[in-house]
Amino acid sequence: MLIVGELINATRTPVKAMLQQWDAAGIQDLARTQADNGADYIDVNAGAFASKEADYLEWLVKTVQEVVDRPLCLDSANGKAIERAMKVHRGTSMVNSVSMDQQQQEGLLPVIQGTDCKVIGLCMGDRGNPPETAEDRIRVARELMGVLEGAGIDRDNIYLDPLAQCLSTNDRFGIEFLEGVEAIMSEFEGVHTICGLSNISYGMPMRRIVNRAFMVMAIRSGLDAAIMNPTDRKMMSAILAAEALVGRDPFCGTYCDAYRESLLED
Repeated sequence: MLIVGELINATRTPVKAMLQQWDAAGIQDLARTQADNGADYIDVNAGAFASKEADYLEWLVKTVQEVVDRPLCLDSANGKAIERAMKVHRGTSMVNSVSMDQQQQEGLLPVIQGTDCKVIGLCMGDRGNPPETAEDRIRVARELMGVLEGAGIDRDNIYLDPLAQCLSTNDRFGIEFLEGVEAIMSEFEGVHTICGLSNISYGMPMRRIVNRAFMVMAIRSGLDAAIMNPTDRKMMSAILAAEALVGRDPFCGTYCDAYRESLLED
């Protein structure tokens, strides 16, 4: 399971304040904490500042990579912001995200083409309508795969996001997402799936319980990446157990290593 740490996001009030104050120490502390807790990528998002997004995103890349040896997930639909961030990024970045929106594609694809970066493909139609059924998701996934592979992006670098939506508004949203993951992973051999995990529990009490159960079910359906909070030790423990149970952890080696390092929590 590839983990993208979600905490450096300008929609979070503390992070927004850090950006406004150019608080490098605060941002770096968030980056180190996530890396130390198992994040493979660190998401950086400055989308709350439309006019200064490119400035802030470039600064975030430099600031975070001063202290952590991790690649970053560049979280923006702004092609100019992504281009500036990629120029200063060390290693193989991830771009979040390309959808079926034509204007967004025109801004992002020329920046991504010819690179080896990972790309999140958001399964949202060209009118911005989120998918409701598994059939909606696989239909958009087919369109996205045509666009991304047509732009020369290797299948192994594509992470399709079937869009987890809040269960509190529709009791089918959980199962439709899971079936969408299964369909995508079955149809497109070698592609990956990812999601913003906590969206499923929005508006519900005791959200972490819902998130953990959802993650275990999603791993069984084939999900192999998630944008989430890696400091949730119980969630990370559930992921390790689920990965072992579905055969992704040979001889339970990673799970046992985590136990020996006192990283598991029940």
